[in-house]
Amino acid sequence: MSPSIPPALRGRRARIVAITLPIGIAGSLIALPLTAQATPSADAVIAEVYGGGGNSGATFTNDFIELGNSGTGAFDLSGWSVQYLSGSPTATTKWSVTPLAGAIPAGGSYLVEEAKGAGGDTPLPTPDATGTLALSASSGTVALVHSTTALTCLTADDCAADTAIKDLVGFGTAAVRETTPATGADNTHSVTRDAALRDTDNNSVDLSGATPTPRNSAGTGGEGPGGGEPTPTPTPTDTTPGDVRIHDIQGAGRISPYVGKSVTNVPGVVTAVRSTGTSRGFWIQDTKPDKNAATSEAVFVFTGSTTPQVRVGDSVVVSAKVVQYYPGGQSSGAQSITELSGPTTAVLSSGNKLPAAEVVNAKTLPDTYAPKVKGLNIEPLALKPDKFTLDWFASREGMLLQIGESRVVGASNSYGETWITTKPKQNPTPRGGTVYTGYDDPNSGRLKLISLTGDSISANVGDTLTGDSTGVLDYSNYGGYTLQTTTLGKVTSGGLTPQVAKKGADDELSVATYNVENLAPTNAQSKFDRLADGIVTNLASPDVVSLEEIQDNNGSKDDGTVAADQTLAKFIAAIKAKGGPAYEYRSIDPQDKADGGEPGGNIRNVFLFNPKRVSFIDRPGGDATTAVKVVTSGDKNQYVSLSASPGRIAPASDAWKSSRKPLVGEFDFRGQRIFIVGNHFNSKGGDQPGHGVFQPPTLGSETQRLAQAKEVNGFVSDLISKDKKAKVVVLGDLNDYQFSKPLDKLTKGGVLTDLVNTLPVNQRYSYVYDGNSQTLDHILVSPAIKKPGYEIVHINAEFADQASDHDPQVVRIK
Repeated sequence: MSPSIPPALRGRRARIVAITLPIGIAGSLIALPLTAQATPSADAVIAEVYGGGGNSGATFTNDFIELGNSGTGAFDLSGWSVQYLSGSPTATTKWSVTPLAGAIPAGGSYLVEEAKGAGGDTPLPTPDATGTLALSASSGTVALVHSTTALTCLTADDCAADTAIKDLVGFGTAAVRETTPATGADNTHSVTRDAALRDTDNNSVDLSGATPTPRNSAGTGGEGPGGGEPTPTPTPTDTTPGDVRIHDIQGAGRISPYVGKSVTNVPGVVTAVRSTGTSRGFWIQDTKPDKNAATSEAVFVFTGSTTPQVRVGDSVVVSAKVVQYYPGGQSSGAQSITELSGPTTAVLSSGNKLPAAEVVNAKTLPDTYAPKVKGLNIEPLALKPDKFTLDWFASREGMLLQIGESRVVGASNSYGETWITTKPKQNPTPRGGTVYTGYDDPNSGRLKLISLTGDSISANVGDTLTGDSTGVLDYSNYGGYTLQTTTLGKVTSGGLTPQVAKKGADDELSVATYNVENLAPTNAQSKFDRLADGIVTNLASPDVVSLEEIQDNNGSKDDGTVAADQTLAKFIAAIKAKGGPAYEYRSIDPQDKADGGEPGGNIRNVFLFNPKRVSFIDRPGGDATTAVKVVTSGDKNQYVSLSASPGRIAPASDAWKSSRKPLVGEFDFRGQRIFIVGNHFNSKGGDQPGHGVFQPPTLGSETQRLAQAKEVNGFVSDLISKDKKAKVVVLGDLNDYQFSKPLDKLTKGGVLTDLVNTLPVNQRYSYVYDGNSQTLDHILVSPAIKKPGYEIVHINAEFADQASDHDPQVVRIK
């Protein structure tokens, strides 16, 4: 997968749907971390981890780790340590160590104070041990270790096998964790085990986000500045609504003027309740709004892992601490949500009429998506909801909204998310989507829907949601503002069907590219069959198919295997069973864990070719580390060839660090020599989100793709300088847009033409992400290739049921 905005590696409190993911996006973005498991503890465990100390919005000045002891005797910590590892370790990442001393009392706690930040105003209770570990607020791993020597394990499986580890907590998107990582950590929330110190060896089950409550071995502490574990408490005796209203708390900007402060008896009516997951809570909305369009009249009340004891229609007053919650952590660049945390809630009456939902239609949202401050943070700016869509959403945070009939522009996915457009005339594609035409035009009408009540739909791009969809407006680091629906429209089919490519003429060479999304022998046979049917039926059995994301013979299992002959044999057999050619293949096995992608998967580029139609010119010498060169014959019939076929372009270059190296092959079609370069550039992981606080967002991943494009352009330029009539096809998942700097670099000097630009603007897409139909896959050709026939064949990206997240494309060359 290759999203336009990195979900990156998706760390969030499970606020929309519990996600046990990945994210090795396309290529690499979605990497499924391995699972660490140890024997569940009956005594000492890690009870709480907080890395937000001293950060923005924090009250406590320091990070901390709290240990707990559920045993009946004291737990001696002599010779023990707590250790910390970053959430995404590399081969050179080291564990950091804080030695311990003393003991954890029976049934008690033990507090380890760690690094101090610049913010906060409340010191921790007197710690039992001190260290200097600078914990991440949103993602990392902490281990309780029967040794003071730094651990060396860097994968979940290796850590599970290390007998020195007593307990281990991974949180956020940590690659090293027990089963799945705990969620809910940020600048103002720790991950906390329940009072019984339950230990099932599944971090996401055992720990959840909560207000930090540090407690030492003397029993001091245990109550966070905001009031401890965020659970509803007994009805207060004074239920008179206070002077502070919700619109005062929300303010006219993105950050609450009350952040970090406690508020008393804030009145509102409960409009929606989230009673599952680790981000439980409820939304309240004021029935007496002010007249300021920039101030939201609703707010989310966070109860953590505790089920709220309120119902929709209850009139309540809430006393709590005001916090700014950043899904994915503040460093992700995501926007924040103003919340009430550690609430005390009193129900005044029930069955009350809800405030009227604000109707959103084609004219509601501004055409301009976001204010632009040249990459700076827009948080300090006053909201202008009449000018910018992001500001309009921020000014309606948590409020009831209603959308009438709407068109689906992003198919329903496995997480229950469906994208619609409120502006059906905004950059429509012929098949019902919304095409992404440039960085300055991100399509302001898009909005993600997900059911709060468990209703599910399966909709394709171009389908229509008839009737009304009503819900409360939330925010996620995956896609931005989201309508959590309490009522959901009905799906009316738009009749979308998979496309079929034109079959090439007998004298045409057909060449296709297809990202088959982490294909491995461990995948179900049904996936092989569907991909095979796509090649035979929808692509009309191309003469050459350049594949991306072919995994090694045991898929994501990380045991040093790099060969992919079994993967390819299974795929070729599936194609033949569908009536396709008996393809042969050429590829070069990568070095283990050197090409990015899902850890242990060793994805690579591969050529399939039909030997009855085209010949592969084999030249020895190609391997994982040797660079292919362009050579000339030196005789009177001088011609160019490759030093090795297949070969790899500059595999030692830093441009390809942790990324797939281009595969180059020399083919013969009816006496004509064709050079094909299969590519899979690095993913967009690391880019700031388009819906975030930095506008325009910084595209951090672009730097490497620019270097990769330069390497490929240099190779093609060298080839064409030695033979101006050379026919070259460069294709693959380039993980960038036709209007991007890497594509400009790749086509520099006119050595290549990007064929997507020969299509009408509203047909330039091969991938759908966050409701935007966009181009990530490309076929480019050298000047010697005249009048190529080119098609993007839409069979996946627009459908809820898809064999891959990319659409293939094909070029026909005479």
